[in-house]
Amino acid sequence: MDKFLIILRWVSPVVIVLCSLALGLGFEKRVLKKLKEITAKTSWEGDDLIIDSLENISVLWFLLGGIYLAIPTIPLPDSLITVINKILTASFLASATLVISRLAIDFIQLYTSRRDSSATLTSLFEYITKIAIFTLGGLIIIQAVGIPITPLLTAFGVGGVSLGLAFKDTLANLLSGINIIVSKKIRPGDYLQLKTGEEGYVVDVELKYTVIREITGNMVVIPNSYILAYSFKNYALPEKQMLIPVQVGISYESDLETVEAVTLEVAKEVMEQVEAGITEYEPFMRYNEFDYFSINLTVYLAVKDYYDQLIVKHEFIKRLHKRYREEGIKIPFPIQAGYMTQRNGQDEASQKLSKENFQPPGVKKDFLL
Repeated sequence: MDKFLIILRWVSPVVIVLCSLALGLGFEKRVLKKLKEITAKTSWEGDDLIIDSLENISVLWFLLGGIYLAIPTIPLPDSLITVINKILTASFLASATLVISRLAIDFIQLYTSRRDSSATLTSLFEYITKIAIFTLGGLIIIQAVGIPITPLLTAFGVGGVSLGLAFKDTLANLLSGINIIVSKKIRPGDYLQLKTGEEGYVVDVELKYTVIREITGNMVVIPNSYILAYSFKNYALPEKQMLIPVQVGISYESDLETVEAVTLEVAKEVMEQVEAGITEYEPFMRYNEFDYFSINLTVYLAVKDYYDQLIVKHEFIKRLHKRYREEGIKIPFPIQAGYMTQRNGQDEASQKLSKENFQPPGVKKDFLL
């Protein structure tokens, strides 16, 4: 009889824990799945994020609840029960911190994507958000288990100064990255050109570096402080649409009115038929220079993105060249004066020969020499 009671005492908490685990799995498979179907039909995207953040966490919460209910039925010392309760509390707070971190990242991403379609959450901002949430969650856990946090905060303060001096360059890059994100002068997806020559699409802003992908596909890793130390040009600000100038030279025999009409006609055709161009944009041109061999003009076209200028320029030059040939408009070749240098002996001989051949009337030859 005593053995039966002992077995019953241990079977009861096991059954409670197993039932809690089964309820958690059922909640995960059925209730959360049903809630997902409901939230998918709503216009607010936030409820989808809330349900997604509970995945795989709800089972743990049911399990922790089952263990908490089963502990009083187990004949254990009070000190051990106290330790188990602290472990359960710490586990619940840690999982809750993870859920809050997920929600914070997802809601920030949702907010930035709505405010600006070109803005995305960078790795640096994600790291900072996670560090802040997990640090706060860790302090709450430490306080909940009975450890005073005041000495820890004092130690962190003193240690933070020492770490700041030891990792000065790393801290400079970190602060520069925060400045880049907060100022919104550089965003993922922007085409960036640095004064030092590096250029490409911004892929991400990390803790120490900004990653840029060149048009060729290569990745360029640049320290954050290096970017702020020099000037740069962002081709996506204030908007990605941009004007591109195309230089053209025509011969002096050309009729300028005809050239203008033909050129603008081809430019409009490119804007309407090439996908990279902006259909509603009205291209224009300006004559700007009498060059040595041509009259120069500039045609202004519009593209949706920096990379699109390669396609638009290609089509415009190809079609304009064909149309100029059909209309008899000549694009002259560059003309440069050629000079030949000779050896000293040849120069002296040629000078002597020229003096011998040149004799003005009425002047003796000996007098010239």
